Amino acid sequence: MKLLLTGAFQYTEAELSLLKNAGFEITYIQNELEKLTVDCSQFDAVVCNSLFLNNDIEKFTNLKAVQLTSAGCDRIPVSKFAKRGIALFNAKGVYNIPMAEFSVLKALEIYKDSKLFYKNQEQKLWDKSRNLLELYEKTVLIIGVGNIGQECAKRFKAFGTKVLGADIFDSKSEFVDEFFYMDSLNTALKLADIVVLCLPLTEKTQNIINEETLNSMKDDSVLINISRGKIINENDLICALQNGKFLGVALDVFENEPLPAENPLWSMEKVYVTPHNSFVSDAVSKRLFDLIYKNLTEFDYGKN
Repeated sequence: MKLLLTGAFQYTEAELSLLKNAGFEITYIQNELEKLTVDCSQFDAVVCNSLFLNNDIEKFTNLKAVQLTSAGCDRIPVSKFAKRGIALFNAKGVYNIPMAEFSVLKALEIYKDSKLFYKNQEQKLWDKSRNLLELYEKTVLIIGVGNIGQECAKRFKAFGTKVLGADIFDSKSEFVDEFFYMDSLNTALKLADIVVLCLPLTEKTQNIINEETLNSMKDDSVLINISRGKIINENDLICALQNGKFLGVALDVFENEPLPAENPLWSMEKVYVTPHNSFVSDAVSKRLFDLIYKNLTEFDYGKN
């Protein structure tokens, strides 16, 4: 089988050898955002992230399976994959733990006023804050109770919070105390002290956090986005912040990435900006390669 690998994942020589020994003839391209100059019709399988944003899936006439290095599928033409019968695997389960840990970190940074202490340290200023909060007995709403959302719920639950979940279906998670379907989202938002966005980007979820839903949230609530930037209407969020909304907002993803220097979110006191970094950890690379190897080697290429 002919396999196309991209720079979306950095393979070790040992990992490449494992794939070759499994029967794959490998072509590697570093920058998957460029137009491919190789014959795309030769490949049976592809491992990538954003390859199909700039390369036409129709040119991959022999393609049978695609393994994504991302959990989200918003960068690929899913309907064309289904029409062609191309098997699609995402990075399910790879990033759950670091992203869940990241969401708790950001909630704690905001509740414990970390920005103030970092500034005071730079100035060698010994000044106590009397405004620190506890997570204990607060209400956390996880919007999108899939694999990542459930890991977030598990960790927030360990701090003694009440965990609410909102999604299109009920996952029956043991860590969710009360579940809301998405048509009752505003009701759930009114109850939440902390809101964590973990849902995938689709036509229905784009801009789901907008003026209406923002108005439903408590004025002193916390908003954390580790999903996709377009889940939030950034203009509406900026307006809400300018009007005094929120205790704090932690944003790891944005409508446009990298976040433009002129974007006001960079300099807003209540906003914590990180560069789409919540998925990173020391364990992710092994976890992802194990998944890539498993899916590529167990797939039956003769069925397509």
